[in-house]
Amino acid sequence: MPVDLLTGTSIALAPLLPWALLAPLLGVAVLVVAVATIRRARGVALRLLAVLVLALALMNPSLVQEKREPIKDVAVVVVDDSPSQAIGNRRARAEQALTDLTQRMKAFDDLELRVVRAGDGAGEAGAINETHLFDALNRAMADVPRRRMAGAVLITDGQIHDVPENVAKLAEIGPIHTLLTGDRDEGDRRIAVVQAPSYGLVGKPVELTIRVDDMPGRQSPDAAVTLRQDGGPPRSVRIPVGRDFRIELPVNHGGQNVLELEVEAARQELTLANNRAAVVVNGVRDRLRVLLVSGEPHAGERTWRNLLKADPSVDLVHFTILRPPEKQDGTPIRELSLIAFPIRELFEVKLDEFDLIIFDRYRRRGVLPQMYLENIAEYVRKGGALLETSGQGYASPLSLYRTPLGSILPAAPTGQTIDRPFRPTVTETGRRHPVTAGLPGDRLDGEPQWGRWFHQVEVTPNGGAVVMQGADQNPLLVLDRVGKGRVAQLASDQIWLWSRGFEGGGPQAELLRRLAHWLMKEPELEENDLRARVDGNRITVERRSLEPDPRPVTLTTPSDETTALTLTDDKTGRSVATVTASAPGIYRVSDGERTALAVVGAVNPPELADVRTTGDRMGPVTKATGGGVHWIADTADAPRPGVEVRRTRPDREQTGSGWIGLRANGDFTVTGVIDVPLLPVGAVLALVLGAMLMAWRREGR
Repeated sequence: MPVDLLTGTSIALAPLLPWALLAPLLGVAVLVVAVATIRRARGVALRLLAVLVLALALMNPSLVQEKREPIKDVAVVVVDDSPSQAIGNRRARAEQALTDLTQRMKAFDDLELRVVRAGDGAGEAGAINETHLFDALNRAMADVPRRRMAGAVLITDGQIHDVPENVAKLAEIGPIHTLLTGDRDEGDRRIAVVQAPSYGLVGKPVELTIRVDDMPGRQSPDAAVTLRQDGGPPRSVRIPVGRDFRIELPVNHGGQNVLELEVEAARQELTLANNRAAVVVNGVRDRLRVLLVSGEPHAGERTWRNLLKADPSVDLVHFTILRPPEKQDGTPIRELSLIAFPIRELFEVKLDEFDLIIFDRYRRRGVLPQMYLENIAEYVRKGGALLETSGQGYASPLSLYRTPLGSILPAAPTGQTIDRPFRPTVTETGRRHPVTAGLPGDRLDGEPQWGRWFHQVEVTPNGGAVVMQGADQNPLLVLDRVGKGRVAQLASDQIWLWSRGFEGGGPQAELLRRLAHWLMKEPELEENDLRARVDGNRITVERRSLEPDPRPVTLTTPSDETTALTLTDDKTGRSVATVTASAPGIYRVSDGERTALAVVGAVNPPELADVRTTGDRMGPVTKATGGGVHWIADTADAPRPGVEVRRTRPDREQTGSGWIGLRANGDFTVTGVIDVPLLPVGAVLALVLGAMLMAWRREGR
């Protein structure tokens, strides 16, 4: 039976006899006294006194006093460090409010203060896209029993994106108060990407839906939006404010196609960070159309067919010239071929539909007129791709070099061939070129681990880059750019030996795959390029170059701040640097010649969707926990700026005008117990015997 909750004093009973025996004895004694009372016997009161004293003595009452050690309550202050807090005076107000709260809470000896910061993007990969304050609050009080929680204070602009759906459970934490860092009646303009596809077919436009909003109300009927694709020249369009607007984005190349959008500033603006947006559309090719023309049957044809037919995205058109036109043996014309060779259709009407043309051991035999070969040369200059693999015919007077194609081929034949074993090797330039860099089996300190070839056409390069060499260090694989197109020339037709596994084989599949994709301008295989990749909030800047380039690059943040980055060359044509993004948005990387874009965070991040200060998101939380919402700016002119802090009982109001309450739980630990008997044995016996003697004497009169 407790007596004093504050001091821990109580009265405890420790019966000397079991209750099973003590209760009947007390019952009999009371019954005897009751019978005596009915018969009006003398000394009943004294007998009753003796019985009561004896019963109380047998119950053995004692005074128990606990030694209690008070336990401090815990209050958590969560400071919002998200990018939206950088607007105006919000961050300065937050720091001042934190300093003021710390000083006020230190005045309470029974209160432990924990301060945690959140929303700066230093934790989770996607943290800078949203403000997660309740995650930080849960981590801060993970080791604290709920009975010790005095409450929590969130210093924020109110744009919190992880408010729990079931706010009733938050009541056990105590009152949760919100101190708002912004100003009332703020206004802002933003641009949002409503709908955008992730992928698009190269050469075909995709449709985007964007929207410009003025908050809280429309400031103008329309606004100018500047569009810039892949860092190119800008163009401007005017779109209505407050309505969805559709625009087209042409997908010009494979890989990432980045469209930057920027809306002009309004009369009332909090930040220009949400006046910009970006759309990233990955360009994919619908079907790659490849035309393979084999000048004669040979063992290497199967290598080309296996490579090209293994890719389901490749449509292969393959013709092999089985019989030269000059051969006259009386065979009827209708039996010379299964189908007529559609020369005009392929090399004039539908030539531009092909992504890659391959001439495999082809020599002039009058099958393709000079006019069609000139068409192919023009096709390359306009952006097409040509691969020529040389057989014996390239060194003869019937060489393709002696046709209009000679003007675009990067290597001229000397008229000689090399017919002895050699092992293809990658040149120093080739080790920096993405087509041949890091080929499986290549070694920097010795011969490569792949098989030998036995035939090579001797050529003299007149342009391009020699990335592989053969016998006597003669050029073997030459890559060149002609106009808007690309040309590759392989001065041997024996790559099929690798595919057959001769002397261990070689990386023919990887080499030919890279070669074909480089010819078709895949962005990942550009030899002189600047790229920026994003992984969470980390930006990796990569520059590829055939020559070492020590120049730093310039990184421009979404807030137009610039930083110089020094790249580290890894000797394979790649120079790399990594930087951590401090805010979501569009980052621009430039080396003076090329520009790359990196979009950090979501295309339309919630953190920048609405940057106005508001207490609406925390309304259900404060209602469920008894907390309050206070504007820091409202207390700036008070005699003592800041919000007053009070310790309150759990059943009282927890907030009021200009003050917040932190629950006083009064929790403690027991460190010791003092047990003092209330009835000494001698006194009890004397009292019982005295009462019995007085009762006997009274009855004897």
